[in-house]
Amino acid sequence: MLFTRDLRVHDNPALSAALERAERVVPLFVLDDAVLAAFGAPNRIAFLLDALGDLDSSLRGLGGALVLRRGNVVGEALRVALEAGAEAVFLAEDVSGYAQERERRLRRALAAQRIELEAFPGITVVPPADLAPAGGDHYRVFTPYWNRWREQPRRDVLPAPERVVLPEGLDHGSTPHAGELAGGTTAPDLPLGGERPGRRRLEAWLDDGLSRYAALADVPAADATSRLSPYLHFGCVSAGEVVARSLEHEGAEPFVRQLCWRDFNHQLLAARPETAHEDLRPRGGSWNEDEEALAAWREGRTGVPLVDAGMRQLLREGFMHNRVRLVVGSFLTKQLGIDWRHGAAHFFEHLVDGDVANNTGNWQWVAGTGTDTRPYRTLSPQRQAERYDPDGAYVRRYLPEAA
Repeated sequence: MLFTRDLRVHDNPALSAALERAERVVPLFVLDDAVLAAFGAPNRIAFLLDALGDLDSSLRGLGGALVLRRGNVVGEALRVALEAGAEAVFLAEDVSGYAQERERRLRRALAAQRIELEAFPGITVVPPADLAPAGGDHYRVFTPYWNRWREQPRRDVLPAPERVVLPEGLDHGSTPHAGELAGGTTAPDLPLGGERPGRRRLEAWLDDGLSRYAALADVPAADATSRLSPYLHFGCVSAGEVVARSLEHEGAEPFVRQLCWRDFNHQLLAARPETAHEDLRPRGGSWNEDEEALAAWREGRTGVPLVDAGMRQLLREGFMHNRVRLVVGSFLTKQLGIDWRHGAAHFFEHLVDGDVANNTGNWQWVAGTGTDTRPYRTLSPQRQAERYDPDGAYVRRYLPEAA
């Protein structure tokens, strides 16, 4: 069982299928040097190592353990499979261009050794290829996708397994320190990674947060969003389980709609991997190259209070409220005229939930080069502050000099 972005034992279709098929299963995670080089930011590395430690603890509680390797995923997975005498490798399908090519390379390498590769859903609520408009293979407009998605039958939520048995004599490997994987310091107020912290947050959200979401989600000072995004990104909690359990509560649709946006961005990236770095809808014209303005934006010193507060929250927590993400993105691309790719890169450097599908999809949406049906809309930071932070509570929290 090759874990990737599904670091959990609850509702994990690939893990459940592997345990149903075989008496002995090797739970494997490979610290991928290619991914570490491109996306190994300190905040996400810290969260990932927490999640791997938590997953290992859960597997040990079931009688197994997590086997850790580092290097090329295809080479390491093949090596462990041969060492264990495995008949098959199970994994969850993912959507980025890199993930799709990784699966193709792994399938070829395993086939050469007469080992099967079996891929399962598990990253999204609805698998990306399951929905398509007439005459196309993916959706580019959200509302028609939402209308189909909300009616689509979904798989059942799976329980955690009762027991995991490893083959004997296999080296489990050791967990590296964060400094071995990424240089730099982490944000001071990072959340703790892992399935158990994620499930505790989910339980608290369902008990006390979901009912207030529709009224307060856009109010940054209320901090009334679920904060589940990093746990969803690393698969510490299952998006399918979050939706299924949310829908057991009255008034859940506004929150569930946000998880549909996540699926929408994933199906777009699955069909158009190049949109991770290329415009879906080229805007025409050129972007401004203003290093001084870009640096001021990154550091939260533009002089625009709501923008600066959001950028300071990002630096402090590795997180930013979603409404404020839209505002700072619009300010960078529409008012400063700076390429969205600079903004996406800065977010990838700091966001614990930094996700290729969501980060680039949302940046292109706000820049007017993606799926927004009103590509020229601009969000005024002043009007957004008047509407969503009228007493300045959010600004004062993250921008003390404005108090």
